[in-house]
Amino acid sequence: MKTEIHPDYHDITVVMTDGTKYQTRSTYGKAGDVLNLEIDPKSHPAWTGGQQRLNESGGQLARFNKRFSGIGLKK
Repeated sequence: MKTEIHPDYHDITVVMTDGTKYQTRSTYGKAGDVLNLEIDPKSHPAWTGGQQRLNESGGQLARFNKRFSGIGLKK
């Protein structure tokens, strides 16, 4: 393998949405950094059965509704 072309692989701390923490190895940031998750398997509707709603103010649907909110159907 070529030397000095691979990213640094080090230990980081991952903080889930409920505050639980765990250590893992990653190429994210620097050694000792903390990765705070906004969405994880404990809060994402794909894993929770859709019981919770995501706070999506800048998503595709919000942009579509904002863009076409003035267009109305004539009766």
